[in-house]
Amino acid sequence: MTTCVIAEDEDILRRALADLLAECWPDLTILALAEDGGAALEAIALNKPDVAFLDIRMPGLTGMEVAAASADLSPATQVVFVTAYDQYAVDAFEKGAVDYLLKPISRERLTATITRLKTRLGAGADPEALVKLAQLLGTLPGVRKPPLTWIAASKGVETRLLMVEDVAYFRADNKYTVAMTEEGEMLLRKPLRELIAELDPQFFKQVHRSTIVNLKAIASVSRDETGKGTLKLKTRPERLTVSQPYMTLFRAM
Repeated sequence: MTTCVIAEDEDILRRALADLLAECWPDLTILALAEDGGAALEAIALNKPDVAFLDIRMPGLTGMEVAAASADLSPATQVVFVTAYDQYAVDAFEKGAVDYLLKPISRERLTATITRLKTRLGAGADPEALVKLAQLLGTLPGVRKPPLTWIAASKGVETRLLMVEDVAYFRADNKYTVAMTEEGEMLLRKPLRELIAELDPQFFKQVHRSTIVNLKAIASVSRDETGKGTLKLKTRPERLTVSQPYMTLFRAM
């Protein structure tokens, strides 16, 4: 049995790909449908699928970041990137020797990709190809819009302008998000999954389904015997839990 995970933040496109795969690859079992990068990484770590279809632009971790982490968590998983990028980005995918599907996904293109996947299954992902692709995509204009530098946040009845760099971490709170600073907490009227897509990925990383941390605010990282991590912060007394799938993002720390 061949298995896969699909990660796409738009529900209609996610369901459309699942339906098309059911038609073109009937013996493929879809183990999980993820709507953001964090959920995709957790699904891959848990299920170890044969294939992961990853949208490049997703809230939370990007498709590239999920693929890079998956190389450690599930090295045999083949990655197929799903993208709406133009021809310049398509050239980058082809130079990186990485499979991709261009939106809107055609049956012919998907069938060709499935044929290649069946040939490569068992060989494992190619981390070097993913690195090359990341470098190529990084040179293209418009891959990411400029990250947020400040946000409007509420503290009691007041609305303040909060510099993003002053936030130690963000925590999901139902439909809203709590920003934790050295002085205390402030409320953002925006869900975490929307916020993370607007933050600078160089400094803000998702460490749990409900938590995004500012790397500059971390004092130390420790790991327990189960693979879960704990972050000690420079300006806050509480410690943050890092889910096991996200620990690969802290390998260099």
